[in-house]
Amino acid sequence: MGHAGMAATAVRYLRAAGAATSAAATPGPDASPGGPGTAAGPALRAVREDERAPVDRAEFRRVLGHFASGVTVVTAPGEAAGAAPAGFACQSFASLSLDPPLVAFMVARTSATWPRLARAGVFCVNVLGAHQGALCRAFAVSGADKFAGVRHTPAPASGSPLLAGVPAWIDCTVHAVHTGGDHLVVVGRVDALGTDDAAAAAGPLLFHRGEFGEFRALRD
Repeated sequence: MGHAGMAATAVRYLRAAGAATSAAATPGPDASPGGPGTAAGPALRAVREDERAPVDRAEFRRVLGHFASGVTVVTAPGEAAGAAPAGFACQSFASLSLDPPLVAFMVARTSATWPRLARAGVFCVNVLGAHQGALCRAFAVSGADKFAGVRHTPAPASGSPLLAGVPAWIDCTVHAVHTGGDHLVVVGRVDALGTDDAAAAAGPLLFHRGEFGEFRALRD
């Protein structure tokens, strides 16, 4: 099974499984690329009610909001020639492995954009700069034409939109998809990457306690 097929199958399976359904007796995709797609592979399922931790959701968000993070926009090419590309604002992005070069991001299982990225089987992570808060907000809106007025060029490996003026970008192929409660953990194998030194000079866009911020180096 190819990368795009594996990711798309994961999406279809997770939607069909439901919130309290286990994959133990149901054929599902293997978590590794090219897996056999049978029940012998790792089970993909949602979190059952009896597994939910007794933590208030609002309190969870409040406490975890103290962890500052960078902000990205994850994009993918249109599903057919001339079709609109896909993209969404993503705070939960991280470097995962150096050898092989892997990155990961998390996306809600309810995301309307993720199935389009899954069918593409490729994506580009656009790391946003301090001046791109408005761009992030535009890609956080559901149902809008997120690319309206946004300059971009095809990323070299995947053809995914590489947004103009971003400090850094990482062009990837979907490597694996894992469940993580109400989210999916998407692992990408890095095919190309680069930086824009002029854009990077302004510093990164940060997100902390529900607000955007900027990085300031501490100097003795």
